[in-house]
Amino acid sequence: MKFASRVATTMQSGLDELFTAPDPELISFAGGYPDTTMFPQGALQAAFAQATAEPAAFQYGDSWGLPKLREHIAAWLQADGIGATAQDVLLTQGAQQGIDLAAKMLLNPGDGLVVEAPTYLGALAAFNAYEPHYYEVPMAADGMDLTELQKVLMTHDVKMIYTVPDFQNPTGAVMSLAKRKALIALANKYDVIILEDGPYRWLRYQGESLPPLKHFDTQGRVIFLGSMSKILAPSLRLGWMVADAELLEAAAALRGASDVESSQLVHRAVALYLEQNDFEAHLNQLRQCYGAKLKLMHHALSAQLPEGYQLSQPAGGFFLWLTAPAGVDMTMLQAQRLTPAHVSVVPSKNLTPSHQLLNGARLTFAAPPTAKIEPGSARLTAALAATATAQAHRA
Repeated sequence: MKFASRVATTMQSGLDELFTAPDPELISFAGGYPDTTMFPQGALQAAFAQATAEPAAFQYGDSWGLPKLREHIAAWLQADGIGATAQDVLLTQGAQQGIDLAAKMLLNPGDGLVVEAPTYLGALAAFNAYEPHYYEVPMAADGMDLTELQKVLMTHDVKMIYTVPDFQNPTGAVMSLAKRKALIALANKYDVIILEDGPYRWLRYQGESLPPLKHFDTQGRVIFLGSMSKILAPSLRLGWMVADAELLEAAAALRGASDVESSQLVHRAVALYLEQNDFEAHLNQLRQCYGAKLKLMHHALSAQLPEGYQLSQPAGGFFLWLTAPAGVDMTMLQAQRLTPAHVSVVPSKNLTPSHQLLNGARLTFAAPPTAKIEPGSARLTAALAATATAQAHRA
């Protein structure tokens, strides 16, 4: 079978490893799923029941998405510092479709694309299909290294920068206010589009929220992506893209050639849910739940990590970032130590385009049940300690 080249690059992304059938004894810190107990099931059931009472809910609708829901999202974004109206919002099949649409809209084979190193695995899987030339910019505690970014922009043609500035996937880092402003200035200077992926913006557990990059955008260079997957329910497959009119119109035309529109039934139900429920109260419940799980997991791991291992301490989001000593290959460690111990993480190898970052791992505290966080942490740290002891003996 003669497939297009994009099939091979996508199949080699490592994304499928997050969705394999689990070992029944497995405690997984790998998949970035929400806690299933936090879905507002009753309220969503009521909203869907009401939505399905209207025959129009089963018909084709506006390819940009239900106007009423776009108005809700625009108002929410305005409160968050993005001056959007309903006409500035394109509803998508999750933020993942937004990433794909942005890449499809902007990237020809060989075009320059800057990504954080490490970055979101699903974004790399989407980008790979369009065969860009990647430039990796290292992450710091306060976001991507802008000194290294400027070196890239000064010496190479770059069309787009992809960033997750709030509780970055996978490191949990938050881009500082100074860096947000500086990044916009660099994009303006070097004529670059910024793709701002913001699925975790509303999951801050301590500290003050910073304005999104889109807030500082004066030249229409920032495409902002949001999603209901982490804050309401993933199966809704509901996301949104906010951008300059020219960019949105191009994205809407491209999505029309692929899936025509998102589900009007889902849009109607979510609009009803937002009208009839206190969504901010729901978000506060999420913050309390995930904040407690983050604290529990960080303490459980920190108390038992072997010497030389470092653990991030994020203020929100879904992830902790584990850094092993130089020379430790977390992919190999997962296969040889963690899988037999019935615990899993996301090794860093597939979280950069070059696959050269080997000694890191992403861990989620959001998905596992609270009762399994401490046992899973104990399994993980015991496996790491056994590896460290074996390496010491060999040395």
